[in-house]
Amino acid sequence: MMKKERLPALFIGHGSPMNAVLDNPFTRAMATLGRDLPRPKAILCVSAHWLTEGELRLNGSMPFETIYDFYGFPDELYSITYAPPPAKTEAERTAALLNPAPALEGRGLDHGAWAILRMIYPRADIPVYQLSVDYPAEGKYHYKLGRRLAPLRDEGVLIVGSGNIAHNLSLMDMKIDARPHAWAVNFDLKVKEYIDKGRRAELADYAGLPGGQLSVPTPDHYWPFLVALGAGLEDKASYPYEGYHHASLSMRAVRFG
Repeated sequence: MMKKERLPALFIGHGSPMNAVLDNPFTRAMATLGRDLPRPKAILCVSAHWLTEGELRLNGSMPFETIYDFYGFPDELYSITYAPPPAKTEAERTAALLNPAPALEGRGLDHGAWAILRMIYPRADIPVYQLSVDYPAEGKYHYKLGRRLAPLRDEGVLIVGSGNIAHNLSLMDMKIDARPHAWAVNFDLKVKEYIDKGRRAELADYAGLPGGQLSVPTPDHYWPFLVALGAGLEDKASYPYEGYHHASLSMRAVRFG
């Protein structure tokens, strides 16, 4: 009997919503990643743009609407639709892995999910669902959550965290290619070092790392990274993209397995 292939776990630094309509090294790297990945049965996305408090929630119970959860951007962004099939069976399986089991709901896809999935799988023909981020929970919780989700990788599910390792909007530069702040680079590279040296669980406590407090002033974009990190188990990491946007955003993408 042929052994099933374990799918990778991914973390994608998604940056500005404008990446959904731009042609740049990051967006081209995401298109290349989509061609290199094995085709999953379904995709689970954990996005920085679905935050809940004291609970987890799942969508995938009904067809998706495209959520435009951003303001003041060009009209072309609001004309994009990305409506893959909902992965209801896989969402129910995921609920069974969690305690308490979250109920499924009919929420659409936020831009943390659709903007990157559109780059990687532009045909929108792979079933998708999302798990929310329990925002007040601590870093260790999100890392352990990823560990609990890891069995899905052996069942044909591609786990994707979407956020940014360094994400400080108050100190960003409006130029996408502005020189990155030294603290953002130092933090991003220290995270990579800890991944590669097997010190992954230590990344749950980001504030003590060089540049950590400036890079993660609020943890909403960091928590999805910890979920992907936990789901990656001890698998070797590779980096489909490394770079910075707007001086204060790390656009690093990480592939585990």
